[in-house]
Amino acid sequence: SDIQPLLNQGVRREDVAGSIFYAVVNQTIAGLAQSREIKGNVLYLGGPLTFYPYLREAFDKTLGLKGTCPANSLYYAALGAAFSPAAKPVFPGELAKKYTAPDAGWPHCPPLFANREEYEAFKKRHEADSAGIAFADGPEGEMFLGIDAGSTTVKAVLCDSRGRLFFPMYMQGGGDPVGHVREYLSRLYREYPGIRIGGSAVTGYGEQIIQNAFAADMGVVETIAHFTAASRFCPEVDFIIDIGGQDIKCFHIRQGGVDSIFLNEACSSGCGSFLQTFAAVLGFSPEEFARKALFADRPVDLGSRCTVFMNSSVKQAQKDGASLENISAGLAISVVKNALYKVIRCADPSRLGQHIVVQGGTFLNDAVLRAFEQETGKEVLRPSVSGLMGAYGAALYAMAHRPEKSSLCGPEELERFEHKVSSAVCGGCSNHCRLTVNAFSGGRRFIAGNRCEKPLRLQSAQKPLDLYEYKYSLLEEYQKGEVVPDRINVGLPMGLNMYELLPFWHTLFRELGFNPVVSGRSDYGLYISGQHTIPSDTVCYPAKLLHGHMERLIAMKPEIIFYPGMSYNVEENRGDNHYNCPVVAYYPRLIEANVKIPPEIRYIDRFIGLADRKGFAPRFVRLMKEEGFALSAGAVKKAAAAAFREYDGFMQKVKDKAAEFLKEAEKDKRPVIVLAGRPYHVDPEINHGINTLICQLGGAVLTEDSVADLAEPVDTTVLNQWTYHARLYTAAEWAARQSERINLVQLVSFGCGVDAVTGDEVRAILESRGRLYTQIKIDEITNLGAVKIRLRSLFAVARDKLAK
Repeated sequence: SDIQPLLNQGVRREDVAGSIFYAVVNQTIAGLAQSREIKGNVLYLGGPLTFYPYLREAFDKTLGLKGTCPANSLYYAALGAAFSPAAKPVFPGELAKKYTAPDAGWPHCPPLFANREEYEAFKKRHEADSAGIAFADGPEGEMFLGIDAGSTTVKAVLCDSRGRLFFPMYMQGGGDPVGHVREYLSRLYREYPGIRIGGSAVTGYGEQIIQNAFAADMGVVETIAHFTAASRFCPEVDFIIDIGGQDIKCFHIRQGGVDSIFLNEACSSGCGSFLQTFAAVLGFSPEEFARKALFADRPVDLGSRCTVFMNSSVKQAQKDGASLENISAGLAISVVKNALYKVIRCADPSRLGQHIVVQGGTFLNDAVLRAFEQETGKEVLRPSVSGLMGAYGAALYAMAHRPEKSSLCGPEELERFEHKVSSAVCGGCSNHCRLTVNAFSGGRRFIAGNRCEKPLRLQSAQKPLDLYEYKYSLLEEYQKGEVVPDRINVGLPMGLNMYELLPFWHTLFRELGFNPVVSGRSDYGLYISGQHTIPSDTVCYPAKLLHGHMERLIAMKPEIIFYPGMSYNVEENRGDNHYNCPVVAYYPRLIEANVKIPPEIRYIDRFIGLADRKGFAPRFVRLMKEEGFALSAGAVKKAAAAAFREYDGFMQKVKDKAAEFLKEAEKDKRPVIVLAGRPYHVDPEINHGINTLICQLGGAVLTEDSVADLAEPVDTTVLNQWTYHARLYTAAEWAARQSERINLVQLVSFGCGVDAVTGDEVRAILESRGRLYTQIKIDEITNLGAVKIRLRSLFAVARDKLAK
């Protein structure tokens, strides 16, 4: 799900291949070694390290050593077994000859079809549903082109003014959407030289690159394209689910417009490519594999687990004697369960709607379609052109928004068409984005990989209203590294709660006569530098970055590194308590256990809180005394008062700027997004420029803490005991009470267990007032293709509701 959008944006295959090798290295170091440093004489064994010299090179570069791949490296495990003095036969020869696999059975689901007659009736019903879909025999008048450059496939179709389909194309993307669309257009012009194109629209992951490559007239977000096609097929539709190659899109329709949207997250386990991969592994085409599922007698119950665990479940089912037919049927059922229970989170199928349209190439698989009907207990509508619905919707959109004259490349320009790809690193700011530059004939360009508009050299008509950028700029004022001679240097790691408490600690130590030294700005290289000390790959990315910040501080050689444990946060009286989450509260102790801090640097990770402002000073005096630093009570009391004033002032500046941005957004009628997360989400390395993307789409960005005071504390259905979460809930309550121009988007970290709770609660708060809930999961990955689809969908729905 990360690789395919990159290929669709034109990223070189060589770069993608190289990144895959480095991903294996990083998984090994951060996920498997789990802070056990890999050093010394390293042997490279096994198939991948034997056959891929670039993988060995990636390990060498990352580990800073030269490993050895010995002769016969493939057979070391077998040689070890043979040479082991403890080796002994497990099965004596006679027992081995008599061994047979046990018929243990396996957990299974009901069959998809009881018999062939039931299947034939099912087919006829769905064929009748598509009776109204008409195809044109040839071009008639102006034709309108729709292109859907999806995650794994490329689709295109034309329609005439009556909506009849013509000249469809559906093929695997193969990482080259530009090449496929060029071939399609060339064939179109060749076979129908007099065709008149009245308008063209592109949708899908490859929307922008295709639009730029062939000068298509417009782009349309996928959700709107699919809704446009579905409503043409079934005007009374009230729920649409589209399962594509690597994504799932579901949305409710109320009063003729999109009302709520559900999209899968970064994992693509329950999508079409999931089935295609299994089919290929087992030696079948997707079509053959799908047919095998239809009459399976005991479909394996695989649940809706991710691909890695699903592989294990399939292998276990095979050991238990499950046939290919039962495995194929079980996989089809698992795709449906994933969509219903992981993406839609459907507790009651009756709430989906009465007129459900299912579309996307995956629903051409009759087993998936049947499983969906069985699981929901409803008869649904599947267009016979299910796989083309995105392209058809784009064609209809082009017809509804036809330009005076289409700019689409004609046959002559297509003959001279060129596509060149190059790589570059943007030097416009400290992000140093790695860019993929696609240059096309006619001087058109498409640049991928940029977090802002600087590489595009575009001048925005409106100044950005970005509270993330403003808040981070305030924090940078404390990171200028001003060092006064003959003072003790105190290192402060810029991570987790320090994104909010830095003004306090920086002021406290400065007032006490220390030099506060901050570890600075995060980047991916910083993460790599500290990954060898990460004990668990399942922790959130913000926590992983702390290891790099510690390594940087150690290299700066301060006398002290101060990173206190904090079970409690500042009391804000919004919830049942004011805890920090377990990672924020106790990560200092984990750092002590896993990072090698030189003995000459004193690491202070003692527990202290800021909730009791009066009691802070005497506790801090005791803490520092126990660490060997005698501070006067009066000096600490004075410094603490200054530190609390600085903290309060910092928080007030954020709220004042939010009020200013709200007024400007109201004046300009800009959409406003409360990009709700936690203090560390303002770090550009953590948010990956999502705030900038929102501004590029014409929105203004606020933070959850900037608006949390504007609503009363919320009565929640869960124990509301964490400060950051209480802010989320009150921010959601405030946003839910505003006009459709103001919406909340929640940032969630992979590896954050408590966000399973906050996400459901924030969703409930918003949906109780009829508002859309949008969640974006982020980690080390920086590709924003899926994020852009979510945000554009949200903006489109909000515009539609405001218009009504």
